[in-house]
Amino acid sequence: MTTMLRTAPVVTADLVETTVPAPESLRPWFTELGRIPTVRDLAESFAHIPQAATTIVLRTQESGPREALVIGPQTKALYSHPNKPASCLRLRLAHGAARPLLGVPAALLTDRVIRLADLPGVAADLAGELIELNADEIFDFLEGALPQRISENATRRAHRDVLSSAVAALSAAPNGRSMRALAGDLAVSERQLRNLFTAGIGVSPKHFARIDRVRRIVAQARCTPSAHIPEGTCDYAPTTSLARLAADNGYFDQSHMTADFRTLMGVPPSSFLRGAVPTPSPCRPLDRL
Repeated sequence: MTTMLRTAPVVTADLVETTVPAPESLRPWFTELGRIPTVRDLAESFAHIPQAATTIVLRTQESGPREALVIGPQTKALYSHPNKPASCLRLRLAHGAARPLLGVPAALLTDRVIRLADLPGVAADLAGELIELNADEIFDFLEGALPQRISENATRRAHRDVLSSAVAALSAAPNGRSMRALAGDLAVSERQLRNLFTAGIGVSPKHFARIDRVRRIVAQARCTPSAHIPEGTCDYAPTTSLARLAADNGYFDQSHMTADFRTLMGVPPSSFLRGAVPTPSPCRPLDRL
């Protein structure tokens, strides 16, 4: 089946989102709070880049209901076109926090959208209050409401620490990292490492590394000569070629990067940069456990 492509600029959620880090007291469970302002009359396709994290989304439609949703790890890009103005607050969960907060392993949430209130975890009890809060009230509310509701044993905390160290090591190694070497550094078996990633993040270590690398490519590729973005918005050298990006991020060559990018993003980097992306689809329907 041939995918029809459209040619127009691509707006990503990451470009329009502003974030603030979670306070230290909430770091075991959350990393940041993101805010996406109300989108009106968006002519471009809206792209959701693959993300190896679980997010609680507080979505507000203009003159419509508020809802609290959980979006699991997203293994492939989604392209949509908002048909109703809406704004979002996004509470990004720390790796390993899905089970204590939501009552299920992250693997059960991968590529799914579920109402927060339908989940068995402690966060579900807070859904009604969360959707009524402004962005600057959320962390204060959670600092008062969460600690007494969550009970974790030493083993679970240790697993989360190992997972955090593994994620930091993979993210710091753009040229790739041997799973055997990583497991050895963390004093766990490769099987234990895979199980920790699957339960705590929702994807395997190798899949996490692929998503992390493609996200870097998306951010860096906006600064290549073939990209069309406002001057002064790039931290990467504007003369960098796609071939250089491939080498800098540990790919064998540009064709290897292109194949990996196409698998996760639906189109090769050159097409994405000029806005030739798959035709936007409707919002994903809600799932049930």
